[in-house]
Amino acid sequence: MLFTSLMKYAVQTGAVRVIDAAGNDRVYGDGSPPVCTVRMKKASLDYSLAMNPALHVPEAYMNGDLVIEDGTLYDFIELAARNYGHVENFPLANALRWIGIGSRKIKQYNPIGVAQRNVAHHYDLSDELYDRFLDRDRQYSCAYFLDRDEDIETAQANKRRHLASKLLLDEDGLKVLDIGSGWGGLGLYIAGLGDADVTGVTLSTEQHKVANERAHAAGLGERVRFELRDYRTLDSQFDRIVSVGMFEHVGKRNFAEFFEKLRDLLTDDGVVLLHSIGRLDTPAPINPFIRKYIFPGADLPALSEITPIIERTGLLCTDIEILRLHYAETLRRWHEAFSAHREEVAEIYDERFCRMWELYLIICEMGFRYENLMVLQMQLAKSLEAVPITRDYMFEWERAQAAKERSPARDLAA
Repeated sequence: MLFTSLMKYAVQTGAVRVIDAAGNDRVYGDGSPPVCTVRMKKASLDYSLAMNPALHVPEAYMNGDLVIEDGTLYDFIELAARNYGHVENFPLANALRWIGIGSRKIKQYNPIGVAQRNVAHHYDLSDELYDRFLDRDRQYSCAYFLDRDEDIETAQANKRRHLASKLLLDEDGLKVLDIGSGWGGLGLYIAGLGDADVTGVTLSTEQHKVANERAHAAGLGERVRFELRDYRTLDSQFDRIVSVGMFEHVGKRNFAEFFEKLRDLLTDDGVVLLHSIGRLDTPAPINPFIRKYIFPGADLPALSEITPIIERTGLLCTDIEILRLHYAETLRRWHEAFSAHREEVAEIYDERFCRMWELYLIICEMGFRYENLMVLQMQLAKSLEAVPITRDYMFEWERAQAAKERSPARDLAA
């Protein structure tokens, strides 16, 4: 039986009890935590789950055909993540790759129309859904934890400040572009720091609407605008360009186009800051379940895939920072918040959607804990003189700004 053979081969750490559709049960692993029991409700799962476990196991759970009877979904996915290297070495998996199934060479086709449909699939969901698990500013990207006990509100405020510290925003009259501006939180934060003129672009109709409502409510409508358009249609130049959580949707085939456009949009003495999920190891495809159900068209770069392209554009890499476990902590907090409001989300959508969203949040968290995912922050420029010659300016600005944000006078004014 294929799936039981896969479990016997793959599960070496932890323990899972598998009950098949006929009621037969077997235990795999070394007995250490996490421990869980799963039941397969269809005999056909013994074959389908083994053929593409990264896709078909989550699908079976989402559809109610694979049920966790002891332990939790978190336990089961953590166990799978800790043992997934053994799954990839399973002889059947090697054979499938040899004939081209699960190829690591997929490159995403991403013209403007396709890009907009992909964005709408995820970001144009109900506002009520995102209110249930994001922070108040709706920062839907990796937070920045100064320590692991911080709550999501604090860590997302840290992230905004950390990003701003790398953009040299103290100059007057800067024109700033935010590519993939989301619900407007970062653009509004930057505008609130000084007199910068901020343009945000998004392909999400819901995010575009909310971001402009927020700018108007904050009295910043004259200096902050959010446009529903693709960054590739812009033709102005900007002193600062920031992009957070958007590059994952560009696709490997389009990396050169992306960085060439950044070069054209950037002034000669300007600065770019790119914040993106990436891989710490060699290039590989994104999890097939996440790609099919959550982020169609998404792709995660390794540094080895993007640095040669940047070099050819004439842009200079002036700083790179790797955030390792920050996104795992972010996703854990999102999952906890989602779980606390699960019944409300089920009323908005349904039980199947809730199972899908739980899978998404937990699979992604485990990717950062066990599967060599990370977040990169890359600073780019055209000129060697665009940024100071040491990194002290980042730390000094960030600490000074944190002190301002904590000050009683600021709290009173707010």
